[in-house]
Amino acid sequence: MDKQELVLELFDYEATLTLGRRLGEMLVAGDVVALIGDLGSGKTFLTGGLARGLGVPEDYYVTSPTFTIINEYPGRLTLYHVDLYRLEHGLGDMDAEVEEAVYGRGVAVIEWAERWLEHLPEHCIEIHLNQTGPLSRRCRIVGAASRLADLGIED
Repeated sequence: MDKQELVLELFDYEATLTLGRRLGEMLVAGDVVALIGDLGSGKTFLTGGLARGLGVPEDYYVTSPTFTIINEYPGRLTLYHVDLYRLEHGLGDMDAEVEEAVYGRGVAVIEWAERWLEHLPEHCIEIHLNQTGPLSRRCRIVGAASRLADLGIED
């Protein structure tokens, strides 16, 4: 698969939310978005934008499922929001549930995806977030060149 990498500078929260919405509007059933970045880098905030782009109603507050591992949100497609932060030594008995979310009919967004990279599908879109200032982020998006072109993302 021909991979492409795009680097975007997100100068404030609104830019992060806008990127998330744009991505969410273009995602299709079976897409997987792997979010990689330090604590506080904006992974959950970006997921909130993705949720809005997928048509998740505004009254659903998108929170990190750190303790539940998976949150599910209804929209144009079901959003499975997975958080692997607490899983340093594998998924254990959550393995089947996470695989169902990742390989299901909705869209899976996985925070701390670096803890499960070897299990992610090849068509996964990786988003690496790095905080560059109090409100700004550098966003590196890696995925199939054809998919990134389909998503309409330009650096």
